[in-house]
Amino acid sequence: MKISISGTETINVFQLTAVFSMLFALVGFSYNVWRMEITEYNNNVRSASFELLLQLSDLESIIYAAHYDQDIIQGSPRKGWIKVNLIADLSVVTEPEIQSAAEALKSNWQLNWENVASDENSAMQVVEKIDDTRLKVRQLLVSLN
Repeated sequence: MKISISGTETINVFQLTAVFSMLFALVGFSYNVWRMEITEYNNNVRSASFELLLQLSDLESIIYAAHYDQDIIQGSPRKGWIKVNLIADLSVVTEPEIQSAAEALKSNWQLNWENVASDENSAMQVVEKIDDTRLKVRQLLVSLN
């Protein structure tokens, strides 16, 4: 079967079907690639977020051990520095809001780490930054599709 276009040209129905099939295949493939990229991004962000929540809890535990228990082993500032730097490193895999919250936490830790064991205000300032970061991580997890 042939279709006449502008009198002299004819296009075979099979050729038309092949062109449309190629277009549909290209659109389908493009959508599949896009969806796979979004899924991989969400999985990476989700994994980093869960690890961030664990590290934030560990840092909070270190602060409480240092301040309330006066435990120099469990509340070691070196352990705190390791956790704070790990949190900052993990935040790079997430969104800019988390990165800025992690940097604010790191800056606050840098200002207060020496006094966390002896000064309640210093300990609570760092815990407040931990809570802020934790809230942003939870908001990010909720927003993932």
